[in-house]
Amino acid sequence: QVQLVESGGGLVQPGGSLRLSCAASGFTFSSAVMKWYRQAPGKERELVATITSAGSLRNYAGSVKGRFTISRDNAKNTVYLQMNSLKPEDTAVYYCKVDIQSRSYWGQGTQVTVSS
Repeated sequence: QVQLVESGGGLVQPGGSLRLSCAASGFTFSSAVMKWYRQAPGKERELVATITSAGSLRNYAGSVKGRFTISRDNAKNTVYLQMNSLKPEDTAVYYCKVDIQSRSYWGQGTQVTVSS
């Protein structure tokens, strides 16, 4: 079955960096568009970044453009989110997501807290 497992979250000071990973299994990863979302307390889940199957196209939310980078390693079935210049407003649970045959699959999420 489809499985997505995020890791790499934690507590970081403003201006710091973190790299999130999402390990995927149960589907043809190299053919899938992958997405990172986040959900802050009391807010709706929002799309942060998207990467196409070969990694040739990437899109970002305006709030993270220039600070976050999405990438993937199809040999390792893993998608990454490099987060630099972190701000307190980046505090959220971060999820990876894949859509397969009109069904959405989510990981369990990883908490990112940006605080001094």
